Amino acid sequence: MSRRFSLVYLALLCSSFLSTGCATPPTREMDQAQGSIDAARAAGADRYATEQYDAAVKALQSAQQAVAQRDYRLALNYALDGRDRAQRAAKEAATQQAVLRSASERRLGEVTASLDQAKRRLKAAEGARVPRRSLAAALTAIAAAEVSLQKAGTSIQESNYHVSQEQLAESARNLQSAMAEIETVMKGRGKSRS
Repeated sequence: MSRRFSLVYLALLCSSFLSTGCATPPTREMDQAQGSIDAARAAGADRYATEQYDAAVKALQSAQQAVAQRDYRLALNYALDGRDRAQRAAKEAATQQAVLRSASERRLGEVTASLDQAKRRLKAAEGARVPRRSLAAALTAIAAAEVSLQKAGTSIQESNYHVSQEQLAESARNLQSAMAEIETVMKGRGKSRS
């Protein structure tokens, strides 16, 4: 009988601990979730790990709704989930930014090499005494490419990798246009000498 009594007592004691453990809102866990979400946002997760970040925000909102309904156990689960998702979002954002930065820097190098090539071709055309007015379109395109390339470098420094990719693509288009224009002028010059 005493063994049976102690099992019942133990069951009641555990039940009491469980009910008191969830009798108050999980304020600390919700604060941790909010702190993790803020840190993830600061790490760029809202731009580079949007799925995980949005899920973390939604989990915290669900925790707040559960607290309003006095379902503290559910609120705790949501708060812990929000914290974990925010931490994963921060890690994912850091990884994604490293990949994008590397790609942007590589592309910046490629476009810079294209700019140097276009300038060499322009200098060769000028050395061949091609009239400046015939090279006006190429000069304009090269100047536009230089401006866009400088903006791309600034965007990379500011961690705006998507913007830098657009600016680098614009520079590349301008340089292709300039080189095609120079080639056309040089071919036309060769034919007129024949």
